[in-house]
Amino acid sequence: MAESAVLDGLNVLVLLIGAVMVLAMHAGFAFLEVGTVSSKNQVNALVKILVDFAVSTIAYFFIGYYVAYGMDFFASAANLEENNGFALVKFFFLLTFAAAIPAIVSGGIAERAKFYPQMLASFLIVALLYPFFEGIIWNGNFGINGTGTTWGISFAVTTVGADGANVTVGLIEHWFGAAFHDFAGSIVVHAFGGWIALGAVLLLGARRGRYKAGGQMSSHPPSSIPFLALGSWTLAVGWFGFNVMSAQSVEGLSGLVAVNSLMAMVGGILTSLVVGKNDPGFIHNGALAGLVAVCAGSDLMHPIGALTTGAVAGMLFVWAFTLTQNVWKIDDVLGVWPLHGLCGVWGGIAAGIFGLESMLGKGGVSLMSQVVGTAFGVIIAFIGGLVIYGVLKLLMGIRLSEEDEYEGADLSIHKMSAVPGYER
Repeated sequence: MAESAVLDGLNVLVLLIGAVMVLAMHAGFAFLEVGTVSSKNQVNALVKILVDFAVSTIAYFFIGYYVAYGMDFFASAANLEENNGFALVKFFFLLTFAAAIPAIVSGGIAERAKFYPQMLASFLIVALLYPFFEGIIWNGNFGINGTGTTWGISFAVTTVGADGANVTVGLIEHWFGAAFHDFAGSIVVHAFGGWIALGAVLLLGARRGRYKAGGQMSSHPPSSIPFLALGSWTLAVGWFGFNVMSAQSVEGLSGLVAVNSLMAMVGGILTSLVVGKNDPGFIHNGALAGLVAVCAGSDLMHPIGALTTGAVAGMLFVWAFTLTQNVWKIDDVLGVWPLHGLCGVWGGIAAGIFGLESMLGKGGVSLMSQVVGTAFGVIIAFIGGLVIYGVLKLLMGIRLSEEDEYEGADLSIHKMSAVPGYER
């Protein structure tokens, strides 16, 4: 067998393993939500994540992947199988990233969102909103973070390089000396999902009974710490596919990415343990906070930089979750805005700090590029989320009735309870 054919096969295998590992992370999203919500909403949590993935697949296959990468799948099966079907397995891998957006949002709007409006929102997000930003950052669309031309539009700039020859660079690189760097999605996936979720949560409002007339907060403890922990562990294991396999080739695989992911996770665990005063919910989410934050610079940082990035993320999550719930009265059930939205933002910025050679990183990044790219993602996600959920709220409503919310989404939507003996 030719060497190129073997390499093609290995690349497909690597990316397929990564896709399956990230697919398994969706079980982590599901059980993290199951363990956090009340027992009358556990069935709904499981169904939402699974159906969201199916809806996301259709949206990304027929629309979203073309928006991001300009490629469709309407050729013959023989053509699609070229290079061992690498294009197809790349779609599968990137789909699992895209489908993480609705899974993130699901945790924020849990226990009071209508089912079918949420599925429609997921379709619109994965078909249009997410791939619009994904294509800009990861495919160079519009010449903003690369040199691509989309729909005849490009903001790329031709300038004189160090060797005196003309060179074309993206707008961010032209302005700030380096392109925006997000290796595995601190901003493209996590912050983007978290800021969409914030818009949805604000439009939905708090769960009934969460805040009393005087502003006092009523307790909604996790229904199952074991399920919450299972969700965290499943996500953490799958995350090594999420980060390491983002190289998308055998030759690009790096042990640095793996160890940086490990160190960031550990940093998040330890600081959330201390700052969160031994609270198991904070500890298990602290691991995820560290992993969220390290995605962007996991291929650049020194392991000590990754440890520091994760440690800051663990503290940030505990602080922001407490502030959001207790002071601002924003009822983000799983804390997806603090976890994904804010820790993702920190990760995007941290890549521009700990990725620098002066911080023992590999270099090639600019702090200002990271700040600007991060802000760009936040703005698109938050405004896009407000528009999508705002229009759906106006046209069909996005919240369960008071009676259905009181009864629980399990019985009101699925006619079945996670607790035997309570089915209709």
